[in-house]
Amino acid sequence: MRKSSSMLIAAAVIHLTVSQSARAADIVPRGLPPAPVAPVVYAPPVQYLWTGCYVGGNIGGAWSNVDLSGVSGVNFSANNGGVAGGGQIGCDYNWGQSPWVFGIRNMLDATSLSNRTNISNVPFTGVVDSRTRWFDTLTARGGYLIPSTNVLLYAQGGAAWTNTNITFLTGSGAQVGEASNDRTGWTVGAGVEWGFAPHWSAFAEYNFMGFGTQSTTFTGCGGTCVVNASAKADVQNVLAGVNYKF
Repeated sequence: MRKSSSMLIAAAVIHLTVSQSARAADIVPRGLPPAPVAPVVYAPPVQYLWTGCYVGGNIGGAWSNVDLSGVSGVNFSANNGGVAGGGQIGCDYNWGQSPWVFGIRNMLDATSLSNRTNISNVPFTGVVDSRTRWFDTLTARGGYLIPSTNVLLYAQGGAAWTNTNITFLTGSGAQVGEASNDRTGWTVGAGVEWGFAPHWSAFAEYNFMGFGTQSTTFTGCGGTCVVNASAKADVQNVLAGVNYKF
């Protein structure tokens, strides 16, 4: 009997000791720092190599403004807007480890720009029709890479060509004069490009193209007088596109 009581007492003491030890293990001793927390590791941005050549496509909006003078003694402007889209090809070079990128690009876009203006004053009575079918730009660009990103801010400028026809039609639709056709001009613009994958980038930009003034002479007054007309044309566009770098 005494032996059984001793064993029960010993078992109770062991159980109490184990329970207290487990509780003590869950308590952080005072004065000791908490266990260190593993730092959050962020994946580095995708490495986009800016040096190389690329091809791509683009789409956006375009606006044209044609200033006419010398027609029926009045000056007026023909403004129109439409869609523009096409493709581009170019090459870039990242200057060593610096944030500067330089390149050259050719872009060719078709457009839906067109406008018709009716004139009812002598010496010319009829319609002035302006259409811009396409424009082509050859530009050099320089850009700055935002640190720790694949984002390039750039400006560009160069030569521009367009097929902008400004024709003078009689009321019956017969053409009597033309102020311009294929024209050469200049362009400036700016944009931002983001390298979102090892060989892919997306961009958005704005461009202004000026094509100077051209003059024409045609017969008015029903064939009894000469009309001298001048036309000054410019085109603006805002577009977005993607490039694939080789």
